[in-house]
Amino acid sequence: MSTVDAAALRSALRPHAAGVAVLTAAAPDGRPVGVTVTSFTSISAAPALISVSLAETSSTWQLVKDCDRFAVQLLGAHQAELAMRFATPGVDRFAEPTAWRRGPHGVPLLDDCLSWLVCSAHRQVELGDHHLLVGAVEQVGHGRPGDSLVHVHGSLQPVPSATLARI
Repeated sequence: MSTVDAAALRSALRPHAAGVAVLTAAAPDGRPVGVTVTSFTSISAAPALISVSLAETSSTWQLVKDCDRFAVQLLGAHQAELAMRFATPGVDRFAEPTAWRRGPHGVPLLDDCLSWLVCSAHRQVELGDHHLLVGAVEQVGHGRPGDSLVHVHGSLQPVPSATLARI
């Protein structure tokens, strides 16, 4: 199969806004792990299925690939610093100032998010240099109401709710 190179693909996708979320799980040793993702999507409403993809080279992928459950937190415009923290390699993402708690099944949940979904691992598919992780949504929670956070043109940007109402 012949495809464009990674730089050409990234360049073409830069103007496409993607919602910002954080995937969290309890590693096999019980410690919390997580990473910022823009690959979150809803797959099916009945049954309730969502997906995220993580790079094969991601240290977080190595820790979550064998987890039974994980959570996806949808971030608000006020959480750009949190998104950057969970995107930065080599830092303790759950140390202060990150506010979090253990949720259902011991899955780490971040405080102050727009909403969160606790999922059981439904399926994994290796696709190119990434792994698609499909989750069956078992529980949802609604947090702080507010504006959305998106990644577009290489940066994090707020999307005011008033803007979304016009679409």
